[in-house]
Amino acid sequence: MDKFPRGRTAVVGAATYGIGECPGLTPLDLATRAALKALADANLKLSDVDGLFLATPDDPLSTLAGAEYLGIRPKLVDNNRTGGSAFLNHAIYAALALEAGYIDCALVMYGSNQRSGAGGLVSMRQMPIYDRPFKPMNPMSSYALAAARHMHVYGTTREQLAAVAVAARGWANLNPEAFMYQKGELTIEDCLKARMVSDPLTVRDACLITDGAAAVVMTRSDRARDIVTKPVYLLGGAGEITHSDISSMPDMTVTGAERSGKRAYAQAGLKPSDIDVLAVYDAFTINTILFLEDLGFCPKGEGGRFVEGGRIAPGGELPVNTNGGGLSCVHPGMYGLFTMVEAVQQLRGECGARQVKGAEIALSHGNGGTLSSQTTLLWGNAASV
Repeated sequence: MDKFPRGRTAVVGAATYGIGECPGLTPLDLATRAALKALADANLKLSDVDGLFLATPDDPLSTLAGAEYLGIRPKLVDNNRTGGSAFLNHAIYAALALEAGYIDCALVMYGSNQRSGAGGLVSMRQMPIYDRPFKPMNPMSSYALAAARHMHVYGTTREQLAAVAVAARGWANLNPEAFMYQKGELTIEDCLKARMVSDPLTVRDACLITDGAAAVVMTRSDRARDIVTKPVYLLGGAGEITHSDISSMPDMTVTGAERSGKRAYAQAGLKPSDIDVLAVYDAFTINTILFLEDLGFCPKGEGGRFVEGGRIAPGGELPVNTNGGGLSCVHPGMYGLFTMVEAVQQLRGECGARQVKGAEIALSHGNGGTLSSQTTLLWGNAASV
């Protein structure tokens, strides 16, 4: 079993900033504002930070720019880029460095002005030469391939994909920060009639394009209990990379979450039935179905049927993406850090109308590339350590 410092590190501050549209601000402007909010939440100062984890979409050397912008001189920096899973990987690295005593306070931050600055999706990836003749609309066409394969092998339907989007909108309507808050209910029929973008995925099967930023502050658990009343402990964390481009994915119906989840559960001493709330990377509706299967919440091939009937929506038996997710809350290029913030805030009981009653254990899961990189984190409140 992987060695992991179960419960020996914790998040003491978490925040978002600028969800929706923030014209006039750069990605680093946005990330810094979220970071300052998270530090205030943790009763800490910038001078306390000696570990910086940052990967903005516009700067491959973003930790250098970030340290300069913040006016700090960290001992350890990392801008490891695995797409949307990067920040969950950062949390793992931060936990290991904290446990080793190499650093004392880690700041994980991200920001993007993708909506107001670029007006559309911005990608640093190059299309592989094997895919170019087919002129895919990536990343959507890659996820459409996975959706089509799942439909072919397991009989998954467009109505079941739509159920994921409908559930996400239901949660967003309970979250005043969500971009789609009070934008009305979404129905299965709305999704089925929506504009087809890359068959079988319509515009309602795809994530938002927004601005936004998020940040978390981590420290060792012994210190955490001295500075905040409700630290949230990292109980397990594991990643898995299976490929780069979808054309090289070993099996389009099975993601690396199958193995990252098992390893994280083993580290934490938990199982899927222990999880009270899930925050998974729903860049597209097929993601949620795949991750529910691969993370053990239903058998392989049953994800479509599992999400029917509002099971993952407000009032359902399994709360999934309670902030509205990338589909209805926020998606500024990379969504992974927002899964961490939502997990933390749920376990601290701070989520208002969308709060999951009695939540003690949360799972956040990040996806990078085209189902290429998967990272699973398990979180717990004081009762779980």
